[in-house]
Amino acid sequence: MSNAMWGGRFESGPAAIMEEINASVEFDQTLWRQDIAGSRAHVKMLAQQGIVTEADCAAILKGLDAVAHEIESGQFQFTRALEDVHMNVESRLSVLIGAPAGRLHTARSRNDQVATDMRLWVRDTLDELDAQMRNLQLVLAEKAQEHAASVMPGFTHLQSAQPVTFGHHLMAYVEMLGRDRSRVKDARARMNECPLGAAALAGTSFPIDRFATAKALSFDHPTANSLDSVSDRDFVLEALSIASICAMHLSRLAEEIVLWTTPQFGFIRLSDAFSSGSSIMPQKRNPDAAELVRAKSGRVIGALTALLVVMKGLPMAYAKDMQEDKEGTFDALSTLSLMLAAMTGMIADMTPDTKAMKKAAGAGYATATDLADWLVRSLNMPFREAHHVTARLVGLASARMIGLEKLSLSDMRSVEPRIHDGVFAVLGVDKSVKSRTSYGGTAPQQVRSQARRWLTKLRKEMR
Repeated sequence: MSNAMWGGRFESGPAAIMEEINASVEFDQTLWRQDIAGSRAHVKMLAQQGIVTEADCAAILKGLDAVAHEIESGQFQFTRALEDVHMNVESRLSVLIGAPAGRLHTARSRNDQVATDMRLWVRDTLDELDAQMRNLQLVLAEKAQEHAASVMPGFTHLQSAQPVTFGHHLMAYVEMLGRDRSRVKDARARMNECPLGAAALAGTSFPIDRFATAKALSFDHPTANSLDSVSDRDFVLEALSIASICAMHLSRLAEEIVLWTTPQFGFIRLSDAFSSGSSIMPQKRNPDAAELVRAKSGRVIGALTALLVVMKGLPMAYAKDMQEDKEGTFDALSTLSLMLAAMTGMIADMTPDTKAMKKAAGAGYATATDLADWLVRSLNMPFREAHHVTARLVGLASARMIGLEKLSLSDMRSVEPRIHDGVFAVLGVDKSVKSRTSYGGTAPQQVRSQARRWLTKLRKEMR
């Protein structure tokens, strides 16, 4: 039996293994809404240009509505024999309305059709992810505002460095997500060009109006080169790149949540809603949601790497290799959506132990830099000299197993005679964070200011 799609060129159907490797309908049926939207815009333009009759256009539009209803209600039967979502929709349209269905594919190819569908899907999905990123920013900023003055240790090399506030720490992720969202905005603007009408690779001889179809599908304008239109997937790569960076940010926060929930840290507690137990150890409370967010970042980053490898050796224009752009992208962006939802839930759910955080903030001589800065300001000492003096004082305190603030004035003067009792004003962790008043610093007034700025912006977006 000849292949219905290829007509007389092929005298028999594909081998079973060819059908197995070639079919994409199991995953590209995800594009059905975008495929039908593209077909509606295309046939309306064909009628406006006099390429198909108004009667055929009306029949096609009515038939497409019927197909959409069948798919949405679960009545539609996708079949692998028709390879992909495009031919499944067109075949069902033919059954429903007869001969007019055959006119729908005039002046287009599956090459520009799938490129259009994929742009529409990625664009829609980025909009949804942007809203989720905004929601996560909102809960982070709200929690940050609440804990603008809650002192915790700040780390470098995962070693206690300087005291910061919990609110300041959370606001760092608000800023990261803000950059993620700016990348979404930039990518969306770049991808908002319509490939429809580029046909297989060279355009078409029919008098189509590509600007009309672009406008109908809310694109800014049509793509300007037909070869590039059907062979470009950098808009997918850019979306996956954005997703990978965002997933990495979420993974970093997830790792901190994992650490913070350990008895060794004890900085936060997650409720039963975001924890699990052990099958053998009844005392365990495991932060599984955070661990899974951390792990799932690998799937997102892997999808980007896989598609880069697929595309790196392809000549112009379309090649079947490009069918591999879909499964990984669908999975990666849906995975990121799940990660964002889980993280938003965890941040809203978590309860900080402010006493434990403050106690830890004072460990490891975290106010040593404050002491060095005081020596510079109060004694006009060069910073490098102040650094050395402070290091000796830390050594003295460490030998006695006490904090810097517990050293007596005479102890300090044994290292640097000019030190006076004003030094004690900078040695507590509360005093330390309050002194960091530079723009973007950890002083509670700065944290509240940044949280208010973001909350105003985010709430305005949601109106």
